[in-house]
Amino acid sequence: MGVRTHLERRPGRLRPELLHRSTAAVARRHGHLLNPARVTRAPAMIPTLARRLFLAALMTAPLAACAGQGLMNGASAGAIQQAAFERTATGIVVTPAEGAARRVRLEVYGPETIRVTATENADLELPASLMVTAQPSTTTPFQVETRGDLVVLKTAEATAEVSRETGAVRFLDENGQEVLKERAGSRELSPVTVEDQKGDHRFLATRQVWESPADEAFYGLGQHQQGVMNYKGHDVQLAQHNIDVGIPLVVSSRNYGVLWDNNSITRFGDPRPYGMIADQFIVRDATGRFGGLTASYYQNDQLKVQRQETEVNYEFIREWSRWPEGFKSQPGQPVQTGDMGKPGQDGVKVVWEGTLETAAAGLHKFRLYSSGYAKVWIDGRMVEDNWRQNWNPFDHDFQVQMAANTRVPIKIEWIPEDGYISLRHQDPLPAADLGALSLASEVGTAIDYYYIGGDDLDGVISNYRGLTGKSVMLPRWAYGFWQSRQRYNTQDEVTGVVRRYRELGLPIDNIVQDWFYWPENAWGSHQFDPARFPNPTQMVKDVHDMNANIIISVWPKFYPTTDHYKQLDAIGGMYTRNVDVGARDWVGPGYANSFYDPYLPAARDLYWKQMSDSFKGMNFDGWWLDSVEPDMHSNLDIPERTLRMGPTAIGPGAYVFNSYPLVNAENVYNNFRREKGDERTYILTRSAWGGLQRTGSTLWSGDVVARWDNLKDQISAGVNTGLSGLANWTHDIGGFAVEARYSNPAGMKPEDKAEWDELNLRWFQFGAWSPIFRSHGEFPLREVYNLAQPGTSLYDAYAQQMRTRYRLMPYIYSLAGDVYQRDATIMRGLVMDFPSDLKARDINDQYLFGHALLVAPVTEYKARSRSVYFPQGADWYDMLTGQKFAGGRSVTVQAPEDKIPVFVRAGSILPTGPAIQYTAEKLDGPLTLIVYTGANGSFSLYEDQGTTYAYERGEFSNIPMTWNDATGVLTIGARTGSYPTMPANRTINVRFVSGPGADVGNFDAAPARTIQYNGQAVEVRR
Repeated sequence: MGVRTHLERRPGRLRPELLHRSTAAVARRHGHLLNPARVTRAPAMIPTLARRLFLAALMTAPLAACAGQGLMNGASAGAIQQAAFERTATGIVVTPAEGAARRVRLEVYGPETIRVTATENADLELPASLMVTAQPSTTTPFQVETRGDLVVLKTAEATAEVSRETGAVRFLDENGQEVLKERAGSRELSPVTVEDQKGDHRFLATRQVWESPADEAFYGLGQHQQGVMNYKGHDVQLAQHNIDVGIPLVVSSRNYGVLWDNNSITRFGDPRPYGMIADQFIVRDATGRFGGLTASYYQNDQLKVQRQETEVNYEFIREWSRWPEGFKSQPGQPVQTGDMGKPGQDGVKVVWEGTLETAAAGLHKFRLYSSGYAKVWIDGRMVEDNWRQNWNPFDHDFQVQMAANTRVPIKIEWIPEDGYISLRHQDPLPAADLGALSLASEVGTAIDYYYIGGDDLDGVISNYRGLTGKSVMLPRWAYGFWQSRQRYNTQDEVTGVVRRYRELGLPIDNIVQDWFYWPENAWGSHQFDPARFPNPTQMVKDVHDMNANIIISVWPKFYPTTDHYKQLDAIGGMYTRNVDVGARDWVGPGYANSFYDPYLPAARDLYWKQMSDSFKGMNFDGWWLDSVEPDMHSNLDIPERTLRMGPTAIGPGAYVFNSYPLVNAENVYNNFRREKGDERTYILTRSAWGGLQRTGSTLWSGDVVARWDNLKDQISAGVNTGLSGLANWTHDIGGFAVEARYSNPAGMKPEDKAEWDELNLRWFQFGAWSPIFRSHGEFPLREVYNLAQPGTSLYDAYAQQMRTRYRLMPYIYSLAGDVYQRDATIMRGLVMDFPSDLKARDINDQYLFGHALLVAPVTEYKARSRSVYFPQGADWYDMLTGQKFAGGRSVTVQAPEDKIPVFVRAGSILPTGPAIQYTAEKLDGPLTLIVYTGANGSFSLYEDQGTTYAYERGEFSNIPMTWNDATGVLTIGARTGSYPTMPANRTINVRFVSGPGADVGNFDAAPARTIQYNGQAVEVRR
C-alpha cells in the first residue's frame, strides 16, 4: 500500500501524522508473535555459535561425571545415568533426561531468592539482564543432595528440588511446605524468526506453567486499568502502551514472587492470542444468516450502509481499508479525512448485531479494544459501556458464561469520533489450566526467572528490590501538591499559577512545564521559544523564590532538522524507520520525527549531554520523561511498532520491546547523579519496567479519561503497581482527556457541569491519598481556583483535602523513608496487611495508605454513601468522627460530597504537623501524635535533610514510638541517628482517640499531653 496520509489527534492538539500502513502479516505459533521479515543487526551481547560449542564441550565431562549419583526412586536407572548434574559455586546445573530444556541451572541469590534458567542447548551464558542488578550470592550457605530422581538445593530459608528426569523445579519454604511447583512438561522453548535475523544466534518463544491451588491470589504485573485487583483467572498482556504498563513480576498470596526476566511481549494467564469472534464462534447476522454480524452504518441517524461483516475490526490504522466504500465523502470529491486519517465521521454510528454460538460451554473471555463511545450487549445484558479519546484506544476485558450449542444475541454500538475498535475472544481453557500460573514470552534466549520468597508480601518486595535495586528516596517536595496542565504556554502562566496559589494560601510544592515550550519546528532541540519564554532561567528562579519547585518535560523524540537528531544519527543512535516511511506528527503542518536508541551507550551519553547543555544553569528540579513506551506513532499494529523501535544496539525491537522506559530513565538518573552529585534526582515517567524504582522515578498512569469507571480503575492499578515494587505512583487527577460535553466550561449544560464538578472533586480526594498528589489534564483548566471559585463550598472542599495532606506530612514522609529503609510500600493492597482475610483479596476499590489508614474513595456519581469492608483482625476509627468499626464485616458508611471515607486502624500512632504552605516549611515545628486506642501499636518517625543523598551515608534520624494499650502508656523512644539540620528539641503534643468526639478530625484540637522532646526516651501516660 506504500505511504498514505493519516491524521492523528493528540492532546491539545495541533495536527495529524503521516503514517505508514504496514502490509506485513502477523504469523503466530503457540500464541507467540513472529515479526515480519526485516533485517536487523545481530545483538552484540548474544554469544556466537563457536563460543557455544566450545562451552558445551567444556561442560560435558564434569556434568557427565555426576551422572547416577543418589538413589533412583521414581526413575529408570538408564534415565538417571543420562541426567547429569553439577554443583557450582553458586548453585547447581542439571541435565534432564527429557523435556524441552537441555540444561536447567539454579543459582542462589539470597536465602529466599533462587534463579532458574532453562536453555535449549548447552549454553548457559545469557545476555546481561536489564532488570536485575544483583549477582549470584557467594556468601549465602547452601547444601546440595540427591534424593532419588531429585537434586535438592537447600538454603536456610528455601529449598528447590529439580527432577533429573524432567528438569521440573519445585520450591519449599523453611518448614518444608510446598510453595511453588512447575508443572511437569509445561516448559516451552520454541525457535522463532525475528525480523529475518541473520547470524548464528537463535531466538526462542518461551513459556513456563506452575501449579496453583484454587485459593491462591496473584498481584503485581505492573499497572493495568481493568479494575482487577486479583489476577487469578485473568489474562494480562505485558506490552507497553499509554495507560498500560507491564512489569514481569507476579506476587502471590502464598508469599512468593516470580520475576520473569524477559523483555519481550509477555502473556500472563492464557498464552493463546485472542482471535476475532468468527475464529471460534458460529456467527450469524440479525436475520439468522451464517457468516457474520449485520453491520449498520449510520450518518446523523440515517442508515447509509448495511452489510454482513465477519469481524468487528477497525483496530489499527491498517484496518481502515475495510471502511465501506459508499460511506465516505460525496461522489466526485476527495476522500475527507478525520483526525486519524479515516473517512470523515461526524455524526457516525456503527451497530453490529447477530448471534454467537459455541461448542465450548464455560467462561468465555472477550477483549473490546476501543476509543470513542462503545457499548456491548450479550444476551440482552450490557457488559461494556465506555469512552476513550480517539487517539488512545485500549482494551476493556469482560467474561461471559455461555452454554454450548445455543445462539446468544450480541449487539455492539460504536460512535467512533475518529476512533478505533475491535472485539476479540478466547474460548475457555481446559479445567486443568484454569487459574494456573503461566507466563509466556514472544522473544527470548532461554527461560529465565527468579523465585523470590518472603515471610510476607513486604518481604517478597524487599527481596525483589534486592535483585533489581533499592527504591531510592525522592526529594521531600515530591510528596506535596503538584499543579500541572496540558500545557502552560508562556513563562508568565507558569509563575502566575504559583503566585496565585500563594496568594490564596493553598499549599503547593511543584509546578510542571509540559511539552511544546520549544519553537514549533524544533522538537528535540530542548530550546525555549523566546517569544513565549523569554527568560526561562528567571522563570525557574521566580518559582524557587516562591518556595516551590518546577520540573520540565523532555521526550526521547527528535525532528531530523535539529542538531540533536543529526548528532545522534551520526553515531547510529536514532531509530530511522519512522522518518524513512515519511511519518509526520500532529504539530503544525506535520513534521518528520523519530526516537533515539537508549541501548547504545554512546547515544545515552549524548542524549544526556544534550539535555544538560540545553538546560545548564536553569536549575530545573526534575524531569518529566514522556512517551517512553516508546509511543513513536500511536495506533500502529505491534509488528510495525517493533520495527520502528529498532534495530537497537542490542537486538531487534521485539526482543527488547518492554524495556525502553527503564533504560531511558536509568540513563537520565545515572548521568544526573554523576553530574549533580548529592542532589536527589526526580523523574516522572509514563511507563516502567522491572527495576525502575532504582532510578528516582515516579510512574503515572498515563492519559486516562475523565470518566467514573476510569477513576475506579486507578485504585487497583495503583495497588498493583506497588505490588510490582514501585512505591511512588500517581495519576492525572480529574482524568487527562475529556468528553466533548466537558470541553467548554462556559457552555456546559447544567447537568454536565454538576457531574464535572463532582468527578473532579472525588478524583482530587483520591489524589490527596495517593503516593504522589498531582493534578493534570487537558482543558478545562485544572488549577483548584479554576475548578471552583474561592468562597464556595466546592472550593473549600478542595482546600480541605490539600491542607489535610500537608498536616499529615510527618506521616507521609516517614512512609517515604520506610520505602528505602525497610523496602516498604505506600499504597498497599489489603492482602499485604491482612493475608489470611480471604474476602480482602479481591476488593478493588479500597487500599491502605501506609499501615495505619484505610482509604475508600467514592467512584460513583451522586453517591453519598458507600459500602466499606473493614479487614478482619483490626478495629477501625472514622478519621473525622471517631466512630469505631469492628473488622471482618462490610458497613455502609456516609460519604458526603466533600468527604472521602478514611479510617484509622486501632493501635495506630499518627504523627501530624503544623499548617504549612510547602513541605520544607516549619521543619522544626511542633508535632502532634494522635493515638488510636484499642490495640497495641508502633510507629517510627523518619526525618532527614530532604533533598540530598546524605541519607545513603547515614544522615537521617528515626524516633521510635510504641503504644501499650493495656497500660495506657505511649513510649517515645530515644532518637537514633542525626543529620546536620536536625532540630535538637521538639514540642510534641499527644492526643488520644477512643471513640466519637467533636474534635476528632480537628488537627488543632487541644492535646491531652504536651512534652518537650530532646532525643531521650520519654513515657506519656494517657
